[in-house]
Amino acid sequence: MKQAFQKLGKSFAQVATEIGCSKPTLINVINHGTFPKRNGNALRQQIQDYFQQYGIDVSDCLKPMPTTKKETEMLLRKSALSQATRQHFGLTRDPFHDEIRQAQDVYLTPDVRYVREALFQTATQGGFMAVVGESGAGKSTLREDLHDRIARENRPIIVIEPYVLAMEDNDQKGKTLKAVHIAEAILASVAPDVSPKRSPESRFRQVHQALIESAKAGNKHILLIEEAHSLPIPTLKHLKRFFELKQGFERLIGIALIGQTELAQKLSENNPSVREVVQRCELVTLLPLTDGKLQGYLKHKFERVGVKIEDILDESAIDEIAKRLTVTSRNSKNALQQNSLLYPLAVNNLVSAAMNEAANVGFAKVDADIVKGV
Repeated sequence: MKQAFQKLGKSFAQVATEIGCSKPTLINVINHGTFPKRNGNALRQQIQDYFQQYGIDVSDCLKPMPTTKKETEMLLRKSALSQATRQHFGLTRDPFHDEIRQAQDVYLTPDVRYVREALFQTATQGGFMAVVGESGAGKSTLREDLHDRIARENRPIIVIEPYVLAMEDNDQKGKTLKAVHIAEAILASVAPDVSPKRSPESRFRQVHQALIESAKAGNKHILLIEEAHSLPIPTLKHLKRFFELKQGFERLIGIALIGQTELAQKLSENNPSVREVVQRCELVTLLPLTDGKLQGYLKHKFERVGVKIEDILDESAIDEIAKRLTVTSRNSKNALQQNSLLYPLAVNNLVSAAMNEAANVGFAKVDADIVKGV
């Protein structure tokens, strides 16, 4: 269909007007072979007749295709800019793939800036916090930024990160992270040359003493646990006891949990089994790129690779991106509510797909119709 359309030598807008359909509908047909559910067969015949006027047979291209699982998935799949797309828009590198290479590459919204500073204060002063966000909200980026800042400022802070490769909140789905494993991780980071004691009592005493000696040497400590939504409830309760390890009035270790929204549910005020943790743990949430933050985010991304946003996207495209990544659903009371998916990863994937589509059809910029068509 793309080859047949190129033979016409006309724009999408012109052909759509002559056929009598919308431009986004025509783009979907030509580039993806998808037809509207309503009057789809009639549109097939109209398009076939239109191409036939110019001596182009597209009957084989217009045969209905079976719907596959891939076609019905939400647009959250990874999408990277092709070489042809980068050349089309004059980009030397992809602004959305492996793009965080230094602290200046991180786009700081007010809530991201707050979380960034809160994590650093937890590392330097001690504290107990949980960072919660949807998948792709930028949680891992903030963890990497903390590591980078500690190294860049040459701070005497020891970051303790237990391995969570197979961690689940029960032993049926994976391996649970227990207090004894956290103790081993602390000891391995703070006193790597010391062999852990066999008994739990001796080992925890050993951990406490190792933290005291490290603090006397001028070090600060932060226990950083990613994928914390997979922590079992007993381990969450035990974290309070690690947090209370002190030398006099000085806390020996800060704790930062990073996880998806399930972590907030586990740390709910309505969960009496973790009340001791809830009373001590600050819960902060990474918010979507709403309220004008989307345009600032995309402007920052393009500027980091040396191009202007207005050379890539027009204003209608930005508005349509916001619409595409806003989902309307019904809550438990059957009332309509809107949920935003405007998180960095989802935005990156949608914009990359739209740019690939624009380059493929020869558009100078991405507009709303292109975004609708991907």
